[in-house]
Amino acid sequence: MAPGRARPRGAAVGGERARLLPQAARLVELPCSSDDSDGAMDLPASELDPAVSCSIPPSPSACSRCVRHLAFLWNLLFLLLGLLALAVGVWGLLAKGSAAGARFAPLGSDPMLLLVLAGLSASAVSLAGCLGALRSSPYLLRFFLGAVLAFAGLEVLAALLVLAARHRLRDALRDALLLCLLRYQDEPDLRFLVDEVQRSLRCCGLGSYRDWEANPYFNCSAPGAQACSVPASCCLDPWQNGTVVNALCAAGALRLGDAAAGTVVYMGGCVAQLSAWFRSQAGAIVAGAAVLVLVEAVGALMALKMLGDVTARG
Repeated sequence: MAPGRARPRGAAVGGERARLLPQAARLVELPCSSDDSDGAMDLPASELDPAVSCSIPPSPSACSRCVRHLAFLWNLLFLLLGLLALAVGVWGLLAKGSAAGARFAPLGSDPMLLLVLAGLSASAVSLAGCLGALRSSPYLLRFFLGAVLAFAGLEVLAALLVLAARHRLRDALRDALLLCLLRYQDEPDLRFLVDEVQRSLRCCGLGSYRDWEANPYFNCSAPGAQACSVPASCCLDPWQNGTVVNALCAAGALRLGDAAAGTVVYMGGCVAQLSAWFRSQAGAIVAGAAVLVLVEAVGALMALKMLGDVTARG
């Protein structure tokens, strides 16, 4: 009786063992077990695909991590510079708007407004680059890359236009200086620019000091103490007692003859002086443009590298 009962019990144990062995084999073959895979182990064997459930994206290499951190710091630097330019431009606009009798210049002739637009554009693009590098976002990286390429294209187009119209640059420079001369008293930033040019280049007016007669405040028929005079930046010696600028150092200079005026103010105009300065600084201007293009190229290459890594991991 005992031998007859042992055979069914052995058969039952063997069947239980045969049923547990495939499950144990599946547990050993799964290489990526985690807290989220508890429910997946209850699925039938036909629904378990180890090749799909264990697809872990490759970790970024040391070179990729270095490029990512460098791109973040690179864009952070230009973000701070853009915010600084934006703050200076906004401060200039507010200071000019609060000045008594100040009027805003047209869009293309207001340096402060142009500085605001440049700072805003640089800040937005650099912020996209920072967040794209920090979050590995392909959308932000594509936006950053497209913006950098657009800026580079505009710079190349501007360089080509300058080369094509280089013979007309003197006339364009004369028109810009004439606008500054006419709005000298109305725009504090233009007045600062004109004074710096005349003082540093030792010139006065466009072609000569008599060009200031076109200004309504310095014209001889204008009322006030500035009639028939020129700005103090035209004076050979604008300092009073060596410490304070004498705003009326050139009073009545337009009534004097050329010989007498030559002892008080600079005789030569600024158009010729600026043209000569640009020709002497051509190498520095080209080097600055090359550095700007190189900076943009480095940013674009880093964005392309990160974008390639994000696409490969995705």
